[in-house]
Amino acid sequence: MNLYDCKILLIDDNAELVSIISGILTKSGFESIYTAGSCSSGLEVFLKEEPQLVILDIMLPDGDGFTLFRRLREQSQVPILFLSARDEDNDRLFGLGLGADDYITKPFLPQELLLRIHAILKRVYFSSVQLPKEEKVLIMGKREVSFENAQVTAEGISVSLTAKELLLLKKLNQNRGKIVTFDAICQAVWEDSYYGYENTLMVHIRHLREKIEEDPSHPVWIQTARGLGYRLKKEEGQR
Repeated sequence: MNLYDCKILLIDDNAELVSIISGILTKSGFESIYTAGSCSSGLEVFLKEEPQLVILDIMLPDGDGFTLFRRLREQSQVPILFLSARDEDNDRLFGLGLGADDYITKPFLPQELLLRIHAILKRVYFSSVQLPKEEKVLIMGKREVSFENAQVTAEGISVSLTAKELLLLKKLNQNRGKIVTFDAICQAVWEDSYYGYENTLMVHIRHLREKIEEDPSHPVWIQTARGLGYRLKKEEGQR
């Protein structure tokens, strides 16, 4: 499981805010977003979907987030981030004192929310994971890519990759065979969302294809998932 495979449950009765946050998370690369507008429906979805993170509002129509927090904690130690319009220090301290993983107040910056979500998920689920040693060489048909030297070699002739092309290819290779969303690629390469980088990303993909594809006009290795992102094709027989 990678970070973007994590299920996120958002419990808030503000439909407009729920839509905005869901959009932010989806654009960032998260695929499994669940929502609920009350304590009762939130608990129901929680028990059914078993999310890896809960974003919980304090003011709900049939109760308060603090009480629901305790009920969720009776079921699991899933990380919970309080999201509230109440900025009083007492509420913040009370929520954190209950054992919440973080507390953010409305209004908030989208990037701040994402940074806090990433920090929680990485700390809880990935800090103790031993990551596989990064590959040094990538084979694509007749071409060989050296990640150490940032070079593509075919039939004894080598061409160099730019720093951004190298980051882009590494990101695709880390998820080889799977779709990597536009936003996830831009986060890895430019540390920013896809918005504003649409043309820049297309240009980098085109240049990268010119270096690794037999026929860049009919790409085999870097495949386009229309409206979603790109996928790096696996070698035949590769799992």
